[in-house]
Amino acid sequence: MDPVTPLRFARLLLTGAAGHLGRELRPRLARYCDVLRLSDHHAFGAAGPGEEVMLAELADKSHLLALLEGVDAVVHLGGVSTEQPWEPILAANIVGMVNLYEAARRHRVRRIVFASSNHVTGFYRQDQVITPRDPVRPDGFYGLSKAFGENLAQLYWDRHGLETVSLRIGSSYAEPKDRRMLSTWMSFDDTERLVLAALTAPIVGHSVIYGMSDNGRVFWDNRCAAHVGYRPQDSSERFRATVEARQPRIDTTDPTAICQGGAFVTQGRYD
Repeated sequence: MDPVTPLRFARLLLTGAAGHLGRELRPRLARYCDVLRLSDHHAFGAAGPGEEVMLAELADKSHLLALLEGVDAVVHLGGVSTEQPWEPILAANIVGMVNLYEAARRHRVRRIVFASSNHVTGFYRQDQVITPRDPVRPDGFYGLSKAFGENLAQLYWDRHGLETVSLRIGSSYAEPKDRRMLSTWMSFDDTERLVLAALTAPIVGHSVIYGMSDNGRVFWDNRCAAHVGYRPQDSSERFRATVEARQPRIDTTDPTAICQGGAFVTQGRYD
């Protein structure tokens, strides 16, 4: 591998290509590579110009070894993305992450951009502003699995020199849906800016950064991850009046209104 971090990649892998963010990033990432390899665990259509499609189950080690062959960098959006029972989370987000990193190590992939989640710290209160260096407080099995993914990324950096930027993505939608999202919202354009910065920053080791736009009220302080070079250009403030009119009152005894993780702090079954 060329030791110089490129601004354009020969082959870039996007996992979770059929998901919410994968569909949005697919045409955007194609601008930064010669070949965009797309993967998900179920069929999602044919490859377009400059694309490759490879179906893969994250829990299948042989699938991941084939998927990572010839790849320069990975944008890993694949896996379970909501609070669910433990078994599917274990298969995709725990076993699947180990398989991904082992395949990346064996194929000498230099960098992974990992879609972690704000739910790694979902049990912090909304009246607290935290940084990526604060202790994790997962709000469920999903957040716990993402905390594992970040620890795995740290291990592979320390032991094998495989770089990762873990993106604790907030709420990436066309617009914020509620008052909590006025703080956690990240526009699709800012999501592209964040992923591109994570792919092309010269030196990242293992860096953790929250994914949000330049919102007026925030839960997260990214200054310790400024070396990644992410500069959001959008803000949720233009939606504030509409969102507050839609949700004029908040029950301040409701844990989903108190905690940064919102509804995730009460979701899931543990019996």
